[in-house]
Amino acid sequence: MDKPLVGIVMGSDSDLPVMRGAADILDELGVPWEIIISSAHRAPEKTADYARRAAGRGLVAIIAGAGGAAHLAGVIAGHTALPVIGVPIASGALNGVDALYATVQMPSGIPVATVAINGAKNAGILAAQIVGTGSPEVREKIIAYKEKMARQVGEKSARLQELGIDEYLKTKGGSKA
Repeated sequence: MDKPLVGIVMGSDSDLPVMRGAADILDELGVPWEIIISSAHRAPEKTADYARRAAGRGLVAIIAGAGGAAHLAGVIAGHTALPVIGVPIASGALNGVDALYATVQMPSGIPVATVAINGAKNAGILAAQIVGTGSPEVREKIIAYKEKMARQVGEKSARLQELGIDEYLKTKGGSKA
């Protein structure tokens, strides 16, 4: 694997099923990444050290995912000049709303770009777009990815027109409400 350009950090191994979405899309877009578990609360020194050393190791962006109080992205952002993308993870009684608020409500001077609850795939795409500002190869892969999505929408629309609502939903496993 090439030298990582994006760091993926999660507060707990229970976040891995969600955060895998970032790794998968970065792979698809050809962006090398690394992944660690580090808690803002249970391993604050490890988290701060990781953030402080990230740029010097060649990272250009960090994706941080956490549930609950979700201070991970903010703590990382407080210790690095790199762009940090927060992924609030659904957990607990509030299903991630608490994590969303904790991630998006940063004090002035410590920005964290925040994606949707469990939005690790979008965090990966945003990180790739950041990498793409300096890499025409990555930028071309992002353009191709978006063109592929547009083609898929067109194909689905044509299929809907051909089959009608009920038959289309049957092919998707859906049913009439």
